[in-house]
Amino acid sequence: MSKVERHNAIRELVATTVISNQEELRRKLVRRGFDVTQATVSRDIHELHLYKGPNGYALPNGNGNGNGHLRAEEETGLPSVHEVLRSFGLKVKQAQNQLVVITASGSAQPVALAIDHEDWKEVVGTLAGDDTVLIICPDQKSASYLKARLEEMIG
Repeated sequence: MSKVERHNAIRELVATTVISNQEELRRKLVRRGFDVTQATVSRDIHELHLYKGPNGYALPNGNGNGNGHLRAEEETGLPSVHEVLRSFGLKVKQAQNQLVVITASGSAQPVALAIDHEDWKEVVGTLAGDDTVLIICPDQKSASYLKARLEEMIG
């Protein structure tokens, strides 16, 4: 089966079923006849811009978590960094030119994705775990500025 068919199946599953983790999504895809590894599922999640909220994976247009049917390919884009940080951000710590954003469990990836999409000059790059995002800044001054900005968004 093709990548397009797999992506369509993922969209449908996320829109109609609560998917809590990548392994659960992988198993559901295998049951539908797709031969996929965890690495493939991880890439698909990234390519489809899925984000993980408190009720599982969701599509960028807000569909997901088993709340109904997939709307006809209408994507309103990703949630803003402000929305994501307000929802999932807990705390920001600074170490020299690096920041660590502490998030709700399972929420680091959508936070990092939102920050990456902002294309801020203060951000050299991000690295996301499960509940922490490492942000590398070009210098300590940029990190201090960005820390204040992120803390304001977290509230």
